[in-house]
Amino acid sequence: MRANATILVVDDEEVVRRSHLRVLENEHCQVAAVGDGEQALKAMEAQPYDVVLLDLRMPGSDGMSILRTMKKRWPESEVIVITGYPSVDTAKEAIRLGACDYLAKPLAPGEVIGAAQGAMEHKHWTLRSEGDGAGNPRRAAPQRSSFAG
Repeated sequence: MRANATILVVDDEEVVRRSHLRVLENEHCQVAAVGDGEQALKAMEAQPYDVVLLDLRMPGSDGMSILRTMKKRWPESEVIVITGYPSVDTAKEAIRLGACDYLAKPLAPGEVIGAAQGAMEHKHWTLRSEGDGAGNPRRAAPQRSSFAG
């Protein structure tokens, strides 16, 4: 993962925040953590993050509303929705609102790292496909194929 990647962890459970912080700091990322949606929006206003790990259920916060606001105000930020109460309906809604991933708690350290790396890769290819601002043509992300050979 890029050493200068910025990641915001949003979760009301302190043990989860600390765990994600520790794992991601070991990957040489710049990581911050907050305990609710309002704090997350304030943090994003101060410094938009590359990746946000967003808990869906927090006291006083509706994670879907926070996701909607983040993607509207900071569309270049990749949001990974994390929930202890996964369902097909919330997964569909999160992806429809712009989440790049939807994960069920509990997460192993490797899952947190893999999700953050995947989000950074998605962000890289999305920005590349939008062109470089110098009139160069758009480049599509490489296509993965299940065809071996």
